[in-house]
Parts: sequence; C-alpha cells; structure tokens
Amino acid sequence: MSQNRTGGGIATEPVSLSRGSAIELDPCRGGTLLGASRTYVDPAQTELLNEIKPRIAKLGIDGLICIGGDGTINGMQPLSEMFPCVLAPKTIDNDLGLNYIDEPSEWTVEHHSAERPGPAQSHARDTIALDEIINIATPGYATAVFVVVQGVERIRTTAESHRRIAIIEVMGRDSGYIPLGSAFGQPDIVLIPEHPVDMDHLEHRVAELYDMQKHVVIVVGEGVRDQSGRQLGAQTKSYDPAGNVVYSGAAEELKRLLAMRFGDEFFGTRRKHESADSVIFTRKVGHTQRGGRPIKFDRFFGTQLGGKAVDLILDNRNNHVATLQWSGERGFYLDSLPANKLRDQWKRI
Repeated sequence: MSQNRTGGGIATEPVSLSRGSAIELDPCRGGTLLGASRTYVDPAQTELLNEIKPRIAKLGIDGLICIGGDGTINGMQPLSEMFPCVLAPKTIDNDLGLNYIDEPSEWTVEHHSAERPGPAQSHARDTIALDEIINIATPGYATAVFVVVQGVERIRTTAESHRRIAIIEVMGRDSGYIPLGSAFGQPDIVLIPEHPVDMDHLEHRVAELYDMQKHVVIVVGEGVRDQSGRQLGAQTKSYDPAGNVVYSGAAEELKRLLAMRFGDEFFGTRRKHESADSVIFTRKVGHTQRGGRPIKFDRFFGTQLGGKAVDLILDNRNNHVATLQWSGERGFYLDSLPANKLRDQWKRI
C-alpha cells in the first residue's frame, strides 16, 4: 500500500500490511486511509515513467488499483501501459460516466472557449433511457447531494424570513450533477456549468420570483459560465498542483452582476430602502459536501465497486473502470468498461 502518493512519488514510501498491522476498516467513516495526492503522472515524462516501473517490480506488485475521479484516471493512463491498472471510482463530482456508450463521438468544439475547447453536446439524442447510462453514480455523489439539500433547505428559511436573495455555491467543477441534485431541496433556480447563464433571462426570472414570494434561492455550480464562455468562479486565475483552475467565486460574481443590474432602486420600495448588496447574500456549502460519514448508498456501493476493481485486476482487465449500472429488470448492478471509452476527441476523460 502506498500512502499520499501518485506521480513522481509512487511506490517510494510503501506501507507494509500484515495481520498485526492491518488497519481496521470502518465503512461508516469518511475520508481516506491512504491519504490523497493532487499530482499526477504526465505521459510526456518518459524518464519518470521509466523510474516508476522498477519501483513497482521491486515491491512485487502485480497490479495497481487506483481510487478517485477524472484526475486519477488520467494519471492512470500512462501507468497502465507498463503494468495492470484499474480504477475504483470515488468522486463527488459524478463525472466518470456517459449518457450512452458512444456519446463522446458526438461532442463538438466550443468555439467561444479558446482556453478549454469542447466538449459541447451536438444534441443527436433527444431522449436517454436510464439503462443506457454508463456509471449512473460514483461513490461520494449521493452523500454530497444529501448534504447540499440540507444546506438549501436551511438557507431557505433565512432568505424567506428576511426577504432576501440567497445564492448558494456548490462543488463539482465543470460537472453540474451536484447543483442538479440540489433540486431535491427545492431551490428556485439551479445554474449548472453545462448550460451558460443568460443574464438577461436570469435577471427577469429573479425579479419575477422576488415580486411573487419576496425571496429567492439560487444554487450555482462552481464552474458555471456565462454565454461568452467566461467562468464566473475563475476571475483570479489560480491553479491546483494538477493544473486545474481553482474555482473560488462563482456565487460572489453572480451577486455582483445581479446587484449591478437591479441597482438599489429595485429594492427601494420592496425592502424599505435597503441596498441590492445587502439584499443579495452568498453562501458556500464548502467542504462539508465531501467529508464526514457517507450515507448508506455510498457505503454499500463504494464497497461493492472496490470489490469489482479487485475482480478486474484478477481477470487481467487492464485499464478498466468499475461501474455502477441500473436497469428496470435488475436494479443496480456492477459492470465495467475500458477507460478509453470515456475519452473524447481531444483525448481527455
């Protein structure tokens, strides 16, 4: 077992497991026994890859089970060319799947976003059957949605009693599954990264709702964009160790835009002369989405998918991903698919 290591540090600090030192697994506890890393293997670093291979061989490791999301699976790709690797998915973003098996071939380039071209759906399919979906939910997602829904419901009471507009920012990066899942908490408006925000339409809808019920609750995904492709939460460009843009202000930017459009005059007769800046407030659900005790769904299927990953290694299914499927006849069941099936035309997963 290797702790806190991927990339250049892989297999440099192994932890020996024996009957006397084995760590007790507690399915009700969140977090990770192995720790986490935000550095990944770059396929272009051939010298580093050549160093990793003998380290693995020296430890007598026959295969590698990676646990994580899209960053982990991308880092796994060059390693899978040297020795067997599989992925046990674990990500709150729920972005390791497809609506149907050949979906990536239908994506097109987003011409308005030069920094990150594609993918944009070509709308070749108008309807999608549930039993077509590849990897219907990743461990962690259901728990994150459960926490977000509680947050939305609690913030609603404050917005309602004080007649305010609440903007709640949730995680997910470029995936809109968490904000979409927040709909179980009944917010008034949900904004997701996959659909650019039309500020004219949003302004009209917020005004309409405020006049009708004297408060509004908006949920916004941290990676949401406007119609020009500008990321609202990435106004100050910063990056994590894996090279991903750090999103840190979508809700605040949305508040600024709405306050500028409404002005103090809109709330003057509705809020006893309070300013737009004081009426609109923001909150982040934050890291509570990804910590603490997982709900039963994640505990059970997280364990099942881990076992499936072990089976994939034993069956020599290199570079495969354990998946959770659903059908009307079978309910939830386990399957797998090659990681390359998740790639788009730009070789991204």
